[in-house]
Amino acid sequence: MKIRFVLPALQEAKGPYWRPIKYSLFPPLGLATLAAFCREDDQITITDEHVEEPNYDDEPDLVCIETYITNAYRAYAIADQYRKRGIYVTMGGLHATTLPQEAKQHADTVLLGIGENAFPRFLHDFRQGEPKPFYERGNVDLSLLPMPRRDLFQKHAYLVPNSMVFTRGCPNRCSFCYVSSFFRGGKSFYTLKLDRILKEIDSLHGRHLYFLDDNLFADKKLSRDLFREMRGMGKLFQGAVTVRGVIEDDLIEQAYEAGFRSAFIGFESTNTANLKQTNKLSNIGQDYHVAIERLDRLGIMINGSFIFGMDEDAPQTFEETTRWAIDSGITTATFHLLTPYPGTTLHDQMKAQNRITHWNWNDYDTRHLVFRHPVLSKEEAERLYHEAYREFYRWHNIASASATHERLRMKLKHLIYAGAWKRFEPIWNFIVKEKLFTPARRLLEMTLK
Repeated sequence: MKIRFVLPALQEAKGPYWRPIKYSLFPPLGLATLAAFCREDDQITITDEHVEEPNYDDEPDLVCIETYITNAYRAYAIADQYRKRGIYVTMGGLHATTLPQEAKQHADTVLLGIGENAFPRFLHDFRQGEPKPFYERGNVDLSLLPMPRRDLFQKHAYLVPNSMVFTRGCPNRCSFCYVSSFFRGGKSFYTLKLDRILKEIDSLHGRHLYFLDDNLFADKKLSRDLFREMRGMGKLFQGAVTVRGVIEDDLIEQAYEAGFRSAFIGFESTNTANLKQTNKLSNIGQDYHVAIERLDRLGIMINGSFIFGMDEDAPQTFEETTRWAIDSGITTATFHLLTPYPGTTLHDQMKAQNRITHWNWNDYDTRHLVFRHPVLSKEEAERLYHEAYREFYRWHNIASASATHERLRMKLKHLIYAGAWKRFEPIWNFIVKEKLFTPARRLLEMTLK
């Protein structure tokens, strides 16, 4: 059977803020995982529109499309094109899960929730000629999860081909989190067995590794066991942790000894009232500077995430937050405008309050304000959002943030990493065009080391 898996391009990947390198970081791991449930004699292809210009004139037996909110319209267009020719289309992912009836208008079958549960059941029924229109969420046993079909990737097209996850979901319940809606009404957190995790790590060639888990420390015992086994492997890895996870015990030291060198941390806001409103419990009562100083002493860089547009925010919040991040020595920053994704508690609250201004999914990219804010206009919020990015990544601010570190080595790592990521766009464009990711990856490894 011929099966085509498709990741449609996100709207922002084709818009005015498109950064080719940002959309050439990771291959579509979720689709490769689903592909592993197919038979050996199936003819399988994985298409990632972020790194290729595909032709959809083929005649597969089945097309499987992954949806996010800002690629939904593109996903629907691809699906409609295939269905007009009588080709069966199934659709899954975050957006299809949160709005299954909308997705069903463009798909023969909609898969809800975690794909490792729904896809094998659907594939069995499809082979029997009895597929259902919907496959509901359900708990899943990850103990028999096959290895992702990484052989189907165009590995030369990505800066970070070695990405993986050893958990699914997150035990936290932040009101704005899109991922939490994926597991709504059922179990929200799963883990792989340690031996399965180690087997997958062993299959990945090269030194650099990126864990895409929502929180590396969500299961502390598993993480501690994993980091113990990873000592001596010579890996350099990046991933997401919480402020609380950095502060609470010695797990962050264990991670560093295993090769942890860059942490993504969702600070989101420095205002406690905002954190309480959005149920960001892992940050409430935590001293951000204690976490930052601990990471700095170890030699772990920080990619800080910040959300603007919470109800307690005012125009000056943008500048104050940006200055706080610079003065705190945050290496790279990811800014967002608060976005009420469908399926989240935040969306339900704002919809009940009649605050959402429209449901054009292309604008739900955290760059546009899609709801009525108590004091910020749409135009002001979006202008200040872009100013925050420009200010944070000015050369003199990168140098200023670099100077906050205690050791010269961290000062240099910060300067090289932040400067290379945001201030050398023509070079990145050339690397992407010519697929020169191997030397770029070596530079990344040297910086992380």
